[in-house]
Amino acid sequence: MNLDEDLEEAAGAVAVPGTAQPGVRRARAWLSRAVEPGTIDLWRYVEDVGPVDAVRRLRAGTAPDRVRSLVGARAHEDATLADLRRAERCEARFVVPEDDEWPAYPLHALTVAVAGEPAEPRHQSDRTRAPVPPMGLWVRGSARLDVVTDRSVAVVGSRASSAYGEHVAAELGHQLGERGWTVVSGGAYGIDAAAHRGALAAGVPTVAVLACGVDRVYPAAHGALFARIAESGLLVSEWPPGCAPLRHRFLVRNRLIAGLTRGTVVVEAAARSGAQATATRARTLGRPVMVVPGPVTSALSVGCHELLRDEEAGAILVTSAAHVVEAVGGIGTDLAPPVERPASPRDGLSDLAARVLDACPVRIGVGPERLASIAGCDVLEVLKVLPSLELADLVQWTGTGWRLARSERAGEG
Repeated sequence: MNLDEDLEEAAGAVAVPGTAQPGVRRARAWLSRAVEPGTIDLWRYVEDVGPVDAVRRLRAGTAPDRVRSLVGARAHEDATLADLRRAERCEARFVVPEDDEWPAYPLHALTVAVAGEPAEPRHQSDRTRAPVPPMGLWVRGSARLDVVTDRSVAVVGSRASSAYGEHVAAELGHQLGERGWTVVSGGAYGIDAAAHRGALAAGVPTVAVLACGVDRVYPAAHGALFARIAESGLLVSEWPPGCAPLRHRFLVRNRLIAGLTRGTVVVEAAARSGAQATATRARTLGRPVMVVPGPVTSALSVGCHELLRDEEAGAILVTSAAHVVEAVGGIGTDLAPPVERPASPRDGLSDLAARVLDACPVRIGVGPERLASIAGCDVLEVLKVLPSLELADLVQWTGTGWRLARSERAGEG
């Protein structure tokens, strides 16, 4: 059945909640190739008339001039069957908003954000920055898209990362996975790859949002990594199979990484970085932006520190998965535990006992009168606290006087 026949049949069919009609899926597949993702006017037109009527009018030339100009020469092309078959060959599928697998709740933030965009095209955000919901998502992997993104966190950062940054990203990926959170990143070199590998090491799914078709491996060295991700997690893209990783597409996909997750963690970012762009998208969507600090001498952490310095950004400093979960998890249920501090026998000493202890010499023993003089108290008060200090193994009797116990002398040293 050709595209026009499929669309005509879908136009007269009764919609079944949670299941997309073949014509609807094919219409959205056509739109995903006809116009680059992130186009505000096309998305609004499809929302207004529906995907089936939008494609029929675009192909018939009856759509508004502005929308038709976005499609251009692609209006009479149709690669939908080839795209769907190519996806099937690599065990991928095309998930659309009409499917029950669609992550409607997290992506609703994009719908809210795009509503604030002006009607006049020249006043709208650039396509690489516009908060536009996707027409559909090409998904490779057996996991359900809505399930793995329900409790998910974006971990992003520099491609030219340091050993410090990769270590932190891998630890975050592993620890978040152990806590039942999915790590979402871009599958790139550096921080992205480290975060994905950390999650895989924990034996949990991870999601890579690509700027090319899900059947392509970019970067080429990540073939094995992408295969592992697809086994338990997902490879996701707005572009049909076979599409190349063009430079502008990386900027467009950043909004999707921010939109699918409950918050974004920036591990390492230079002064000019795509990770900063993802953080900006997350802030636009009202999602928490978290930042891992780095050495002040590192050029790879300049962007991180600038995010922390920007009061309007409202970035949260995090150093562990517990801090991340506290920022994105449930109120009162995902609090990070307090930092554990080494216990000391001196903890809980009264002011008087601490003064007497500080008055005790290290080597020779002295009498209570000498201790009282140094501590600035009465001899009777010294005699009251010395037994408790001895029981706590803080002081010892030498036969001629009192001095610090062996353990305290080692600590003083």
